[in-house]
Amino acid sequence: MRSRTLLVGIAACLLLLGSSCVVAEDSLAAAVSPDVALARLKTGNARFVAAPVSEGKPTAARRVETAHAQHPIAIIVGCADSRTSPELVFDQNIGDLFVVRTAGNLVDDYGLGSIEYAVDHLGTRLIVVLGHARCGAVRAAMASATAPGHVNALVRDIQPAVAAAKTEGGDPLANAVKAYARLMADKIRKQADLGEHKSEVRIVSAYYDLDTGAVEWPADAKEGK
Repeated sequence: MRSRTLLVGIAACLLLLGSSCVVAEDSLAAAVSPDVALARLKTGNARFVAAPVSEGKPTAARRVETAHAQHPIAIIVGCADSRTSPELVFDQNIGDLFVVRTAGNLVDDYGLGSIEYAVDHLGTRLIVVLGHARCGAVRAAMASATAPGHVNALVRDIQPAVAAAKTEGGDPLANAVKAYARLMADKIRKQADLGEHKSEVRIVSAYYDLDTGAVEWPADAKEGK
């Protein structure tokens, strides 16, 4: 899909503008493999947990470098919670992550479209759905099947994960958060139109601990799997 679109764009551009045509650099990005991207996220999170100061903090040089093109290594579908910024959690810099955030890391049509864009146009091949400890949206869904205003849409869509986690032992809220992250990862697998890149893309869920700063990965989220 991306290559066909790119070729059509190049042909049209050349016909209209001749040799002065410049193709957007984003479209020509070489993909970072899911294994490499996952390793970078894990290494970055380890730095975040251990280091007193982030190594991936934004700099003027990085801002200039990414001003006209972006080549993010991973798509992070995260919660809008102010304590869970993926760039900080994974100790990454400007342009490293393509982030989609809503309360409760809900994936809707807008989120799917954003994911499809990053895969097709930016070359991103790893998608991480990141839930987190004590998520307010999931807590609300556990407390009631309904909520006022548009929060009700969040509660409604989280309910299946709450039901699925009820039989698990341990912390009910943590279980529900993890179940919902898995549910959203599965939704992306089934509904995102990734075209010719589908076989190259890896989708995993993860869980962020607010207290320790560590990201917990499921057993299958290993490089090479």
